[in-house]
Amino acid sequence: MKLNELRDNPGATKPRKRVGRGPGSGTGKMAGRGIKGQKSRSGVAINGYEGGQMPLYQRLPKRGFNKPNRKAFAVINLGLIQKFIDAGKLDAKSAITEDVLIASGLVRRKLDGIRVLAKGEITSKVDLQVTGASKSAVEAVEKAGGSLAIAAAAAE
Repeated sequence: MKLNELRDNPGATKPRKRVGRGPGSGTGKMAGRGIKGQKSRSGVAINGYEGGQMPLYQRLPKRGFNKPNRKAFAVINLGLIQKFIDAGKLDAKSAITEDVLIASGLVRRKLDGIRVLAKGEITSKVDLQVTGASKSAVEAVEKAGGSLAIAAAAAE
């Protein structure tokens, strides 16, 4: 086999249908859209319309509930805190508050507070003061010899 003999398998490719290109093409004049009516015109969007019948998305029951006064916390992991301490962006000797975390660039914005989760390892002895933390995060910080204080939401 030579390069000039390379071919796709028969039936693998199909030429593009060029509509509205004269009577000889088989899809000339009305371009396969039939005569008149909404669907023959441009700019038609009738997805979900079922000819006057109640559409499926309206027949199915609604599910779930969105709490209107829910709190959104900025979430950080212990592993990231350790990484920032190792990089010298956070000082493990002084207290690490929410404002310090924002200043270091670890958290973009406070939202309703900052919540610490236990993903990753923490080896430094740190004094964290945040809005919330998981039980395992508190245990991990105390195991490393530090303390994790959970302040009542100051944002309220």
